[in-house]
Amino acid sequence: MSEKNQPTAVYGGQAVIEGVMFAGQKVNVTAVRRKDNTIHYLEVPRKEIGWVQALKKIPLIRGIVGIVEASAKGAQHLNFSAEVFAEEEGVVKEEKKESLTGRISMILGVAVVGILSFLFGKFVFTLVPPTIEQVLFGGLFQNQIGHNLIEGLIKIILLVGYIYFISLTPMIKRLFQYHGAEHKVISAYEAGLELTVQNVQKFSTLHYRCGSSFIVFTVIVGVVIYSFFQYDSFLERIIQRIVLLPLVIGVSYEVLRFTNSLRDIPVLRFLGYPGLWLQLLTTKEPDDSQVEVSIASFNRMRELDRQI
Repeated sequence: MSEKNQPTAVYGGQAVIEGVMFAGQKVNVTAVRRKDNTIHYLEVPRKEIGWVQALKKIPLIRGIVGIVEASAKGAQHLNFSAEVFAEEEGVVKEEKKESLTGRISMILGVAVVGILSFLFGKFVFTLVPPTIEQVLFGGLFQNQIGHNLIEGLIKIILLVGYIYFISLTPMIKRLFQYHGAEHKVISAYEAGLELTVQNVQKFSTLHYRCGSSFIVFTVIVGVVIYSFFQYDSFLERIIQRIVLLPLVIGVSYEVLRFTNSLRDIPVLRFLGYPGLWLQLLTTKEPDDSQVEVSIASFNRMRELDRQI
């Protein structure tokens, strides 16, 4: 059987502004199309750090490590994609004229903004829902499980509403189209097909291993975990949510891995449906040009994986 019919390696992808990033076993590659139709690549060899790899083998801990690692990796490639996009719009000054100090400052700035955005997002989706629930339904009943369920429902409503409204903007819509293209390429590869635009476009924009599924699982798992802990005041409830957040993330990651392992069993495929439903918002049907970029990124990543 030919190599293309033996897709044994597992690759991760991520949509970036006007491009797609794929993470291979040895290298991460981002492909971005310029206005002149040329495709430019950012190729970053993966550096394995011993203690990080050790942590990634520990259940519950590996989920948190994976998120931190993915955030760092994604920020670097998103920065490259954003620079290319800005250069096309005439916003960024010529690279040759940029000082080393300015370059370092820009990278640090992106990292700081990324960290602040992450913290703000966690603050909003961890603290705001229980606050809303307390204000609207605090005196409705004494059953704390009921309050946890309503809190989870509020989180889903906020999450879906936020994603829906940002998806209406042209830039985010194109980002979600590249997200869909990335999923299509991975599905075509896993099916053992030649990666042509025609073959790739036959597949769905939805995929079980998408990070969107992880977001949904954090809400569902959170409701279950919170139900095992009692609180006597609203302040205690908020502190409890913050303290339990690492546990929720760790368990959610394990649940995601478990549902992925069951996706080929017809009776149990439904366990991954909540994440797929959210992907109806976070992915859009890509055009052929976007699929071409995704294929180019994936093929370049595989080529470099074989060389290194």
